[in-house]
Amino acid sequence: MIDYHIQQPNCIVNHNLTTEILKNSEALKYHQTLAEYKSTPLVQLKNLATKYGVGNIYIKDESHRFGLNAFKALGASYAIYKTLQTDRNISTFCTATDGNHGRAVAWASKKEGKKAVVFVPQDTVASRIKAIENEGAKVVVINGNYDETCIAAAKIGEENGWKLIQDTSSENYEEIPAQIMAGYLTHFQELESTLHLISNPKIDVVFLQAGVGSWAAAGIWYYLNRYGHQKPKIVLVEPYESDGILASFKARKPVTPQGNFKTIMAGLNCGIPSLSAWDIIKNGVDISIKIRDEFAEQAIRDLYYPSGSDERIIAGESGVGGLAGFIAIMTKNGFQKVKEELQIAPTSNILFFNTEGATDPVNFNKIIANKD
Repeated sequence: MIDYHIQQPNCIVNHNLTTEILKNSEALKYHQTLAEYKSTPLVQLKNLATKYGVGNIYIKDESHRFGLNAFKALGASYAIYKTLQTDRNISTFCTATDGNHGRAVAWASKKEGKKAVVFVPQDTVASRIKAIENEGAKVVVINGNYDETCIAAAKIGEENGWKLIQDTSSENYEEIPAQIMAGYLTHFQELESTLHLISNPKIDVVFLQAGVGSWAAAGIWYYLNRYGHQKPKIVLVEPYESDGILASFKARKPVTPQGNFKTIMAGLNCGIPSLSAWDIIKNGVDISIKIRDEFAEQAIRDLYYPSGSDERIIAGESGVGGLAGFIAIMTKNGFQKVKEELQIAPTSNILFFNTEGATDPVNFNKIIANKD
């Protein structure tokens, strides 16, 4: 079975509400006003690059973001800030989540003196639920998968007069997901003095993990807007059993994937792609691939047990999605054509984002215990 799709991006960004909001984002300025704000570290792993036969590997470590162990608060905080500019009388925000986004909404709501109700799928691990509750939110467990949880959050939220802060856009629900995407631009902009120079990027390939695709689409829009046809190659990585974007490429329209939705990459375990994200992704991505969980486990161990002077990075199962995709491409014969398309060579500079730390400590400890 072919586990990838090679796209010839036209590098065109369609003009719509989402791209207008992205273009006018002031998220970085807003985030810089927060007491908890600090640019997350960019780590260069020279020995890991040598192991996989490339020039340089860089990882932007979002596990340090706002003390929340994940990047999601970039989007949730900005969206809530923009929403309250329109209506300060909102008392309660709600959302559906696999974990990190819900915690981010709870954290941002608390900062604004508002309540939060967070809906989670039935298989959400206890540690993620506890992390959300620790931010002061009420957690409601839905007997269903991620897509079904999103439907429940929207329905129950409307019935109770709560404001939905969801990162998945759909028909007649675009503005708030676009503000969330605009918030994500901050950590791409933080690299503009190092890797994202104005003339030409200092990287050849960027790996972005994808769930509903909103964060990945924000990254793609950033690179298209900054570099156009000179952008680095962009690879999207999904879990094997939850491949909404790859399935949508094959169907030539957004569809719900047909996998069994069983994966350790819980934050990427989503259904149909966000509609506004899909519009950007299909025009700007070079490769879409799906991978087995074993590659995520290997990526976690590669970062936890570094070689030589490389810095240790604590990365969760979804956080390593991009690196896991790279490892699959470099070690699995079925991805040879992808490797050739990306022109990965001993001089290539590769960028990854560790989007979460060990948000499921029980499973993380099992993975690192299996060192061999």
